[in-house]
Amino acid sequence: MTNAEQTMLVVGARIRAIRSRQQLTLRDVAERTGVSVSMLSMLERGVSTASVGTLVAVASALGVHMYDLFAHRDSADGSPVTRLDEQTVVRMGEGTTRRVAHHDSAAGVELAVNEYEPGGASGPSATHHDGREFGVLISGRLTIEVDGQSHTLEPGDAIAYSSDRPHRIANTGEERAVAVWVNLDDS
Repeated sequence: MTNAEQTMLVVGARIRAIRSRQQLTLRDVAERTGVSVSMLSMLERGVSTASVGTLVAVASALGVHMYDLFAHRDSADGSPVTRLDEQTVVRMGEGTTRRVAHHDSAAGVELAVNEYEPGGASGPSATHHDGREFGVLISGRLTIEVDGQSHTLEPGDAIAYSSDRPHRIANTGEERAVAVWVNLDDS
């Protein structure tokens, strides 16, 4: 079993546990998110990947942050260094992989390295959630849509925006794109 498959099993189990604790049915969560009952069931069983937008929607419907769905060690709990083999790697579907390099719940900050294969995207459509996002493109090309306006980033370009604005990230180039991303919670 790959690391990504193991991660999706953990994500699915956490979604099911949180949903059950709140006495919500799959249909309840489907109505809150617009995600089909069958897709939610596949997520809970760990047999399907999901876009960032889908995971954000599910987490929001359950009243938690997307990162709470993953097994992780909070970086603030120990060493200031998070070794590569300790970082959570998630295949987000749509040709996107996210490696959480540092997470500090108390500070409300997450540092990640996102990789987008050609044609890969954060999801099929724009999404929004609480917080702020900051990104720097390391290689490749990304088109980031914020409030319906497209911004094409080349290596070295940076972007920052409030996450409550509808946004979507897509690799519009012909090679893999790598970006360093910082997410800040509003809390």
